Amino acid sequence: MTGNANKVVSIRPALSPLQRALRHIEAHLDAPLSVAALAEVAGFSPFHFARLFTSQVGESPMSHVRRRRLQLAARRLNEVPPPDLIQLAFECGFESQEAFTRAFKQGLGVTPGRFKRNARAMREMMEMPMHAAALPQDRLALLEGIQRRPTFRVAGLAMKLDRASASQIPELWRRLMARLPLPGQTGGEGYGVCWASEPEEGGMSYLGGFEVARDAQLPEDVASLDIPAQSYRVFRLTLDGSSLHPQVQVAMREIYEVRIPREGWQLAEGPDFETYNADFNPMRPGEVLEFWVPVKA
Repeated sequence: MTGNANKVVSIRPALSPLQRALRHIEAHLDAPLSVAALAEVAGFSPFHFARLFTSQVGESPMSHVRRRRLQLAARRLNEVPPPDLIQLAFECGFESQEAFTRAFKQGLGVTPGRFKRNARAMREMMEMPMHAAALPQDRLALLEGIQRRPTFRVAGLAMKLDRASASQIPELWRRLMARLPLPGQTGGEGYGVCWASEPEEGGMSYLGGFEVARDAQLPEDVASLDIPAQSYRVFRLTLDGSSLHPQVQVAMREIYEVRIPREGWQLAEGPDFETYNADFNPMRPGEVLEFWVPVKA
């Protein structure tokens, strides 16, 4: 028996698409980065990459890039002696010292120069934790077959999705429910629609609403979005009675990072949405919601 017979070989698990993108960002904070390039690293289209990234990290891809560059800059400014500002701007991926100063002040509340003079001016920017747990098959079930839906219109209240807005979605729905029925409303099923509102930034927006007639006369503060005719794969999530957002966050990661790559589906560009029945109660154990993911038929 050779001396290597008892050698233990360690096999590292493969990185998920999101992990690949996040590692690429960390390794290239000083280089040009774009949503399209990061999506290619992850193996998704820019739309679906931005959708996954925003749901898991809590901000758009490029907002995250800027924040990580500012965190790097803040650490560098604590060095003794601190680096020259124009050199630091280029090393952190900014095109000029002016752009760096503007972003630094917007993100941390002080200019880099003041920060150099007083390190206590720094404000800690925390990372949003990401949940790696997978959902059991019986809680996140794939419905059989491809579902086809014709064009329809959803109207309601809209907001940009970012780090601060996730906690505001329940309040958006409370304000919307107080205004029902909407003019031209055609049913009681609710829709939570996500679409790319800032493609270059990777920014996503959210619309909570209900289906309305195409000719509905809506108030000025009510947004509407036409969902094009599309084929979908539908996942049904059974809730456990705890807070809704963490369950949705884990389900989104499971759908886009595990189920879809495993099945090899081709995703279609366009809004995806969640549906809620007319008497939906997120705190009721056993309640269900559905994720409609656009795919190429």
